[in-house]
Amino acid sequence: MSITAQLRDSVRLPGGGALVNGFAFESRGDGSGRALLRNGHELEVHDLRELFAGERAPTAVFPLPWPRWEHGVHSVSPDGTFAVFSGQRAVRAMGKGGETLWEYRHGCWGPELGHPHTGDEQEVCRGLEHGSCRISDDGRLVWAHVVAEPEPGGWEERWVVLDARNGRELARLPLESAAAGSHHLSHPDGVHMGLSIGMGQDGVLLHWARRDGGELTGWDVNEGLDRILADVHAGHPGFLTVDHYGADLQLHALDGTVIAEQEPESADDEDEDETYWDYACGFVDADTVIASTVDSDEEPEDARHWLLDAHTLRIRGVVAYPTGPVDSYVRPLGDGTWLTYDDKSETLNRWTRSAPGTS
Repeated sequence: MSITAQLRDSVRLPGGGALVNGFAFESRGDGSGRALLRNGHELEVHDLRELFAGERAPTAVFPLPWPRWEHGVHSVSPDGTFAVFSGQRAVRAMGKGGETLWEYRHGCWGPELGHPHTGDEQEVCRGLEHGSCRISDDGRLVWAHVVAEPEPGGWEERWVVLDARNGRELARLPLESAAAGSHHLSHPDGVHMGLSIGMGQDGVLLHWARRDGGELTGWDVNEGLDRILADVHAGHPGFLTVDHYGADLQLHALDGTVIAEQEPESADDEDEDETYWDYACGFVDADTVIASTVDSDEEPEDARHWLLDAHTLRIRGVVAYPTGPVDSYVRPLGDGTWLTYDDKSETLNRWTRSAPGTS
């Protein structure tokens, strides 16, 4: 079945591809979304609603504390007054004026244990490994995935919770991981935080945690799993994951119990090539999931986006775009719309389903 898409908004946004193929999109519990885009030595913040309404200027601009450090997943406070950066050897909070508000030092993500540093804070050590951070939706806490050296020559990855006012460590959880990278996902309930840790060919680890008072309670859902944490939605009790190699999508309860599962389908009955899901997928709204099989299609004109039932993951149909095939990843916004990006024109497009009876 074919489901026709309707173009809602379109805006030229250089670098906007990181919104659909990366971690530049930051959603909030109130349903809003922001773009956190690196531009030279600065991090530009765009409110998506304002951007599509015609406001081209960023709502906030933060200088990068380590301009030569190109990794890590950063976060901006709900009111846009400060940003927290995940660096190679520290987590740092900065104001819009460029002032350092606080810094939480940690071990070096560089893969060589015990390697020396010159003392220059702008030094970037060998390796692509990195952590991530996320400011809570109430702006009070900072969750960060860091590495520590509990003893000389030792190595331990940790999940820490910091006071957003001063960077003081409030709680920590040791992690049994060897990360290539990670990202956080804030649950819209304002209580739970998810952490997805990619370890390259060694797979993916997935953790959830909550902080009740001064206590941090965490649990992993890694038993027999190798799954990427994809999305959550305020109107849905579970969370969505995709298999590390795209074999299936799964819907889980918060404790990790699998509620539904769906393998990919080919839009062409005669296509004998293996089809697999991309990692980019999520909730269009509380009842609908969108997922893509762009990477498994060798030709751009064969790229496919699919709409699924958010409760059963049953495939409803393939998306038909009025402009022709769209070979972009997708970023659902949870409000009934989703984003794609055209690399050639540097255009960010926002789509929705056409009303019944229209074409």
